[in-house]
Amino acid sequence: MSRKVSIAVEHFPIAGTFTISRGSKTEASVVTCRITEDGASGIGECVPYARYGETIESVVAQIESASADIQAGMGREELNRRMPAGAARNAMDCALWDLEAKKSGATVASRVCAKPPKPLTTAYTISLGEPAAMAAQAAIWSHRTLLKVKVGTPDDRSRIRAVRAAAPASDIILDANEGWTPRTLEMHFDVCVEAGIALIEQPLPSDDDAALASIARPVKICADESVHKTEDLAALVYRYDAVNIKLDKTGGLTEGLRMRAAAQALDLQVMIGCMVGTSLGMAPAVLLAQGADFVDLDGPLLLAKDRHHGLHYDGSLVYPPTTGLWG
Repeated sequence: MSRKVSIAVEHFPIAGTFTISRGSKTEASVVTCRITEDGASGIGECVPYARYGETIESVVAQIESASADIQAGMGREELNRRMPAGAARNAMDCALWDLEAKKSGATVASRVCAKPPKPLTTAYTISLGEPAAMAAQAAIWSHRTLLKVKVGTPDDRSRIRAVRAAAPASDIILDANEGWTPRTLEMHFDVCVEAGIALIEQPLPSDDDAALASIARPVKICADESVHKTEDLAALVYRYDAVNIKLDKTGGLTEGLRMRAAAQALDLQVMIGCMVGTSLGMAPAVLLAQGADFVDLDGPLLLAKDRHHGLHYDGSLVYPPTTGLWG
C-alpha cells in the first residue's frame, strides 16, 4: 500500500451576496483533501468556519499534520479517535470513504443507506436583509416547498411577516444564528405562530440556551451551534426538539452516521444541513439525509459556479450524487 495526501484551497463565487446575522460574503472558500492509493483516488471537501475558530490556514495545517498517519494507513475510525471534530477531519474522513468506494467498487450509498437513495426536498436559503428585500427574494423562490430564512436581529417580526406574505404556500424554517435573546424570544415566538413557521434554528447563543429548557416552545426549536458531535446530544434533549447535523461540524460522515442514529434514539428530529460549499461537500450529506426530517443542502444553488458532475437539482428536489462526483 502506497498512499499520498494532497491538499487544495479553492474559491467559488457566490451568486450575489450571502448574508446572515454575523456578516456577509461573496465567495465560498473550501479546502479539499485527496487521498490516492494503488491507482485509486478519493476526495473530500470542507468549509472552515470562523464561528468555530477555523481558518483556511488552520484547517490546511490540521490536514498536513495528520497526513503522515493517513499515508501510513490510518483509517476512518482511528482518524475519528485521534482528530477533533471539525472541518479538517470532515475533508479527510470523506476522502477516505470515497477512496474505499473507488477501491472496492461498492458505492458509499450501498454501505450507508438502508434503501437505494432517493431525491430529497431541500430548503432554499433567503439571506438576511431589509423586509422588502427579503420578501422580493422569497417571492422569486415561492414555488419551492421549503424555504430557510435567515434572521437574527433584535426585532425580526416585520421580516417574518414579509416573507410569509411573499411565499404563502412554502414551509418556512427560520435560522436566527444565535441572534435572539431570552428577552426577545417570546415576541418572536408569537409572530412565528402567526406565520405558521415550521422550525426555528438556534435562536439563542449556544452558551445561553439553557433558557430553552424552562419555557414553553410553541414552535419546534433546532440546535445548530449548540451541537457538534454525538456526545453533545444528551444535554440538549430538554432544550431542543431537533438537531442540525453538518459534516463540517461533526468532522465527517463517520461521526455523522453515529450522531443521526443517536439523535433519533433520543426522539430528536434530524436536520441535515451544510455550509456554503460545492456539490462535492454536499454529496455525502445527501446520503446522510436519507430519512431525515428536514434537509438543507442548497449550498451549490447559492454559487455562481459549481463543480463538474455536480448534484442535480430539480425544483425543490436534490438528487443523490453520481459516482463521477463522489462515493
